[in-house]
Amino acid sequence: MSVFAAAMDRIFTHAAMAAPALWISATTSEERPIRIIRRAPNRVTDFGAGRFVSDTTVVDVRVADLPAPRPGDMIVIGADSHVIQGEPLRDRERLIWTLDLRPA
Repeated sequence: MSVFAAAMDRIFTHAAMAAPALWISATTSEERPIRIIRRAPNRVTDFGAGRFVSDTTVVDVRVADLPAPRPGDMIVIGADSHVIQGEPLRDRERLIWTLDLRPA
């Protein structure tokens, strides 16, 4: 295990940095507990001469916790359910998935 991978493991297990969630597959009945780092950046979209600002929900998940997320899979965070939209993206080190979510 690299030093970077060990650091990511510590970050994802730290209670102040990451939160528990539940992943539910869209194609099978499989589900598993995962740890996520939740972000909610505003996204600016240009449309003609206007610009629209929209709220988004993005989460980071360790590849070790969730090897193959797919669009349509559900992530439950507390009482809120979200669906993965778009293709999941991995970081350069191939340790972390970034998932774009929408409310279910």
